[in-house]
Amino acid sequence: MDVSLHLSVDEPDLIAACVRQERWAQQRVYEEYYGKMMSVCLRYASLEDEALDMLHEGFIKVFRYISRYKPGTSLQAWIRTIVVNTCIDHYRRNNRRRTDDLDQIQTLSNGDTSALDMISAEEILTLVRELSPAYRMVFNLYILEGYSHKEIAEMLDITESTSRSNLVKARLKLQDAIKKKWH
Repeated sequence: MDVSLHLSVDEPDLIAACVRQERWAQQRVYEEYYGKMMSVCLRYASLEDEALDMLHEGFIKVFRYISRYKPGTSLQAWIRTIVVNTCIDHYRRNNRRRTDDLDQIQTLSNGDTSALDMISAEEILTLVRELSPAYRMVFNLYILEGYSHKEIAEMLDITESTSRSNLVKARLKLQDAIKKKWH
């Protein structure tokens, strides 16, 4: 007969156990943050398997650098930062210099809000995942993570105008996809 006791462990003790590389503590942190971090990875990946690779690579870094975590800050935010940076590293490795640099940036028209109201979050995620890696990366970093174009340019080793261009093109492609789906 298997009996498991779920004893409550406070965060500082859990982190200290992770620093000592205790498997039970690493498993607890992984299980606690798996869902939230997987949803982050899914926004950056084309395929679920790719997202899972990013997630696992991110957690390896979390456990490798857990001793650098500053108590008093949000553990979830610290893990999320590592996971997002892992997604960026993955992008850099696999898509070096495959971004499009436009001379002119087109202006966006307002989307059809009635179509947007009829689409689910899962369908939007699917459409974002269908964007090219360059467009998806800039869209996620700017819209979802809140980075500036200057920060994105530095992270991805592209120009600010390329970042802006890729965001405009990502938005246009998403708008077109939503219109096609609901019209």
